[in-house]
Amino acid sequence: MATTKTAGREVVSLDALAKQRRDALPEPTTFDLAGVEFTLPPIKALPFELQEKVGSYENVVGVMKEVLGIEKVKEMYAAGYQLGDLELIAEEWQKRSGVEPGESAASTAS
Repeated sequence: MATTKTAGREVVSLDALAKQRRDALPEPTTFDLAGVEFTLPPIKALPFELQEKVGSYENVVGVMKEVLGIEKVKEMYAAGYQLGDLELIAEEWQKRSGVEPGESAASTAS
């Protein structure tokens, strides 16, 4: 972490720390449910603007549409996924991402 003084103010560069955190994220996880295989990145690796698009990281369907694409989500619909299945996906995704249930992807916890 570098700190510089510019015109009497301190600026802390977080680039090195951000890289360390990103490098420490788990690998993407591939899931299979009802014959539909899909891969999800670790939750904390999701783009920041995704929250603006879907409103909340708890909007599993919205997040999955953005991350997996609408065609994969249609495949899930065709396979008969139920709300309980989405809950299971969300729980496993959180667990394998190292995120505590209820913790937001933008949380300061690591």
